[in-house]
Amino acid sequence: MISPLTPQQLNAQPCLLLDWELVPYSQAWEIQQKLVQERRENPDLPDVLILVEHPPVYTLGQGAKLEFLKFDSETQPELHRVERGGEVTYHCPGQLVGYPILNLRRHQPDLHWYLRQLEEVLLGVLEVLGLKGSRVPGMTGVWVDGCKVGAIGIKVSRWITMHGFALNVCPDLAGFGQIVPCGIPDRPVGSLEQFIPGIGVDRVRSLVVAEFARVFAVEIVRSNV
Repeated sequence: MISPLTPQQLNAQPCLLLDWELVPYSQAWEIQQKLVQERRENPDLPDVLILVEHPPVYTLGQGAKLEFLKFDSETQPELHRVERGGEVTYHCPGQLVGYPILNLRRHQPDLHWYLRQLEEVLLGVLEVLGLKGSRVPGMTGVWVDGCKVGAIGIKVSRWITMHGFALNVCPDLAGFGQIVPCGIPDRPVGSLEQFIPGIGVDRVRSLVVAEFARVFAVEIVRSNV
């Protein structure tokens, strides 16, 4: 028997999905800024979810400390200081990154709620894959067996969100050795591949889309905009 739709599902707002493959960080960052500005000027525009992988790149949160870098920031790998909260992190192929551009007035104008919802998306994906994900009290992100597999860093202005989450599916984790990831020295970074050998990003993309739609009660509409 098919379960009836919930009131939230019946009234689901559209959310445009920009499903990219490998895109340079600076290009995706520029597009995020453009989408956010458009929604500040016209709050009626629909929400957007960008899914993407990046070539190797390090990013620093707005107030992040350079002491968490283990390389010379002037001469070594690509590094960007961006608007999000949090400390330094690393992106590379094999890591699925999600950038929700949401108007939280349509959902719940509460930053704590939003962070927990993003965690819930990742926890839902892990559950579908048969993994036991968990939160760590006082921290943001998602862990499996003590390894951090999902990181979150956001920026919200006038209740419009940008930046978002990164799920380590099958990345080369060596790049994380050049930093203190998220400023947490005593908790290792991990990947889904450690627990599900051979898993790839393509398998996880559709799960992230489905869980995002469920958690935020939106209707996903694929788009090239």
